[in-house]
Amino acid sequence: MSSSGDDLFTRDDPIFENKELLEINHLPEEGRIVGRDDEISDLANAVNPAIFGQSPSNLLIYGKTGTGKSLCAKHISERLVRVATEEGVTAEFAYVDCAQDSTETQAVQTIAYSLNDPERTDIKIPDKGLSTSTYYKRLWTVLDSQYEVVLIILDEVDKLDDDDILMQLSRAGEAGKLDDCKIGVIGISNKIKYKDRMDERVKSSLCEREFVFPPYDANQLRDIMQARSDAFKDGVLEPSVIPRAAALAAREHGDARKAIDILRYAGEIAQSNGSETVREEYVVQARERAETDRFRELIRGSTPHSRYVLQALAVLALNTPDEDGFRTTKIFDVYEEICRQEGSDTLSLRRVRDLLKEHAFLDIIEQSRQSGGSAEGSYTEHQLLEDPDVVRKVLVETDDA
Repeated sequence: MSSSGDDLFTRDDPIFENKELLEINHLPEEGRIVGRDDEISDLANAVNPAIFGQSPSNLLIYGKTGTGKSLCAKHISERLVRVATEEGVTAEFAYVDCAQDSTETQAVQTIAYSLNDPERTDIKIPDKGLSTSTYYKRLWTVLDSQYEVVLIILDEVDKLDDDDILMQLSRAGEAGKLDDCKIGVIGISNKIKYKDRMDERVKSSLCEREFVFPPYDANQLRDIMQARSDAFKDGVLEPSVIPRAAALAAREHGDARKAIDILRYAGEIAQSNGSETVREEYVVQARERAETDRFRELIRGSTPHSRYVLQALAVLALNTPDEDGFRTTKIFDVYEEICRQEGSDTLSLRRVRDLLKEHAFLDIIEQSRQSGGSAEGSYTEHQLLEDPDVVRKVLVETDDA
């Protein structure tokens, strides 16, 4: 037993048994994936030829954040590799987070590095220092020398700088880049309209099968959280906690990530309060913390003027809560006032309009076209999808930092 007497750290956690179950990047076991049986079956059907060493279909999966897209794609890929191996087929999958690896060079390097076994191939895939074409050449060699089938998951594919890697991967076989290995590409996007921005040639080869994942309902969210409730010690969760967290998450987004975040934060709040149980009142506090963290993540790295535009919309929403949306010109007027207060030159109305479009693409705001009749013509209204109090709070923190 330690005799240091250091009471700064908690040696015995009274709330959590296995907190890892509540981490977003945790890939749950088969039985813990809830509410996505049909989607898993559809994905499995699309890549099924791979277990016989044949080409799997290329897939594009859409759906809002937290609808299980990445979870199911990874799950299916892991199971396919396992079954293919049992059938005597050498298979593997690679996962790329395109929000992190957004350039063609970064993405192809990540794929090549994750699939390469340097002891077998005698090929090195350095972090940097090679041309994009050299990374591709090494990737093709790695694939042909090691595998019969490979699935490549491109998560948040809409964050890629361009379509070049999609073109290369989806057409590698017919372009003669690969002799022995078959590739299947799984693109995942939160943006239903992402396909509209694609190059037509990429669209024809990548979008062989498309799937839309709907938001979870309150019952599914409750089951998802129940399946992970052994993250907590026995008897710690009060009975009303999971139903309340599910109801809050379903009402706003149907987002399983947010629901799990709320549950984890509620446990942490109980911990910091020295409580022996996780109570329903902590869920409400946890929801606000989850909202704040989510929005902070969304605007991370945004420019000051991008934040001023959002601040203008938040001010309008707080001052006139009965209005559903606000015209671009009205937002611009408030934005100009914020710039004056900050001692900053204003951008043009056109540039502010572009910034609003960018926020709409990130699902921070919603845009809708309105008709003002023959006198005014049509115009665009913008509505915050985030809680304006949360938006203002995070923006003030960001500007003060």
